[in-house]
Order: sequence, then C-alpha cells, then structure tokens
Amino acid sequence: MPKPKGQKNGNNKAKHSKLIAQKKNKLKSEAATRKERLKAIIKKAKEE
Repeated sequence: MPKPKGQKNGNNKAKHSKLIAQKKNKLKSEAATRKERLKAIIKKAKEE
C-alpha cells in the first residue's frame, strides 16, 4: 500500500539529522581538544 499523500519519513529524517549533528559536534570538539593539547606541548617545549 502506498503512503497517504504528504506523509513522508519525517521521523527517520529527524533522527538521522540529530545523529549526524552529534557526530559533527563530536568531531569538532575532538579536533579542538587535540589542538589545545598540541599548543600546550609546544608551549612547554619552547619554555625548556
């Protein structure tokens, strides 16, 4: 049976968008923490 007119997979799209957003935010935060760690290491190395 076909879906009624106008009804789409909105719930699945919403879940997918949420998961993709979580993934992107996680990658951004990991990149930021990595950058901070590198800055700290470089700063410590320059002080020595």
